[in-house]
Amino acid sequence: METKCKKSLLAWIFEFSKEKKIAYYMSVFLACLSVACGVVPYVLIARIVQMLLCGVRDFRQYLSYCGIIALFWLGNVVFHAFSTALSHVATFNVIANIRKKMCDKLSRVPLGTVMDMQSGTLKNIIIERIDSMETTLSHIVPEYTSNLLIPLLMFAYLFSIDWRMGLASLATLPIGLVAASLMMVGAQKRFDFALQKTKILNDTAVEYINGIEVIKAFGKSKSSYEKFVVAAKEGSDCYVEWMRDCIWYMAFAMVVSPCTLLSVLPIGGYFFYRGTLSANDFITIIILSMSIIQPFLIVFSYHDDVAKAGVIFGEVGSILGIPELERPLESLEIPKDNSIVLKDVRFSYKKSGKEIIRGVSMNLPSGSYTAFVGPSGSGKTTIARLIASMWDVDSGSIEIGSVSLKSLSLQEYNSRVAFVSQNNFLFDMSVRENIRLGRPEATDQEVEQIARESGCYDFIMNLEDGFDTVVGGSGAHLSGGERQRISIARAMMKDAPIVILDEATAYTDPENEAIIQKSVAHLVKGKTLIVIAHRLSTIKDADRIFVIKDGQVDSQGTHEELLEKGGLYKEMWEAHISSKDE
Repeated sequence: METKCKKSLLAWIFEFSKEKKIAYYMSVFLACLSVACGVVPYVLIARIVQMLLCGVRDFRQYLSYCGIIALFWLGNVVFHAFSTALSHVATFNVIANIRKKMCDKLSRVPLGTVMDMQSGTLKNIIIERIDSMETTLSHIVPEYTSNLLIPLLMFAYLFSIDWRMGLASLATLPIGLVAASLMMVGAQKRFDFALQKTKILNDTAVEYINGIEVIKAFGKSKSSYEKFVVAAKEGSDCYVEWMRDCIWYMAFAMVVSPCTLLSVLPIGGYFFYRGTLSANDFITIIILSMSIIQPFLIVFSYHDDVAKAGVIFGEVGSILGIPELERPLESLEIPKDNSIVLKDVRFSYKKSGKEIIRGVSMNLPSGSYTAFVGPSGSGKTTIARLIASMWDVDSGSIEIGSVSLKSLSLQEYNSRVAFVSQNNFLFDMSVRENIRLGRPEATDQEVEQIARESGCYDFIMNLEDGFDTVVGGSGAHLSGGERQRISIARAMMKDAPIVILDEATAYTDPENEAIIQKSVAHLVKGKTLIVIAHRLSTIKDADRIFVIKDGQVDSQGTHEELLEKGGLYKEMWEAHISSKDE
């Protein structure tokens, strides 16, 4: 992970450019030609001045030189246009590859790690911050290279004419560098501070937008908006203060550095007066010296963009360096059935470090119906998610058909498990396509049939456009119960041999709950079913019920057996029955 963060900017660029590397190489070559074409006219202008001083009166010579200058200026424009076009093609490819690799990476890291990240931060990095590098990546490779190379060649040429004047042409550069150095004092600290404030602003904006319903419902618009206003003001103030402190140094550096005539004219005049510098060379040096510093200033102007891109690539590297789930690319063994065995499983969330699951062992036969119950925060959902391979256990093992999860590829395991939680996500597309995600190759008829079998066909047909109704972002156009029922239909469409339902009927009313329970019982026939429930009446027919308390198995058995044993389950059952009676 550390090595990724320490890569140079060019190393990052060429890592993600892949097949478009040649486009970057060509853009650099054309950029060099463009800058060269922009410099040659200065040499030709010097030649014209020399001819004038020598009394040449042949107008055709001057006209031919002017024509050649025009051609070089045209070449400067054309080569720059082609260079920029190629670098943009390569850059968009780089940005696309970065986003693909990050999304692919997030699909392979433990879900808990992703859930610990703020959604606003992830969205900001993957969308806005990566997109903000487009201008830098498009210009940094060709223009940075060419604007460094050509001035160096020009300086070498001036040095060959007269080494004293070559040095004189650079006399203003150290003065500008001193001013620039003063401007950069504390720059990294300021940049990190500005970056922190920008992240806070983005996270606050996402939080404000996502929570707008709750904010309005509880009349917290003013206080919540004030939090956003404060974040926005602090985000802008840090940049304004930074610019205010740097502006005079920057202005001085940008004004003084290119003024090469401040040193070339008096020093060259002195040498000319002493007879150690010819008039022709003096004129050539005057004209050419004016073209040396400007490319360096262009390179310098990219400094902030380069630093920003380096930080963004560092953020990308930190995400790409997250440890992945320990899974082979291809399964080492194939499970003989769909039984599930947990052996002394222990697990803790990396963020808190607190052990959540403590030595849990279970045996869930293939085709069985198992329920997890227990107080809130007892760890039952965490156990289900460990079985669903959303995290890796800290110690112990989980086996499917006598094969460890770590011996199965993610693709193999994902095809075996369907997971439905109480907060399932629907994509902003039609009901039909959301259900079809369970099995992308399913026909429209198969989608409608699974909707009938899962008990949600009638309510879907009552929607504005039936199965073609767009559900909105996160399914916002549907009720919680409707979203849940579509999620169950999607899981059933997957037809996985292992089904995990985490409070799958949490948002449904009693009437619809009965329909869903009946549908689920039909659709999971012959499958290994795991159900997590707070309403104990929904799981009393389970083959085995595990009572989870404080991350451990408190007791296990059938509904009747657990009632006979007494203890926590009986207390929960009596509380459940009394609440139903009330």
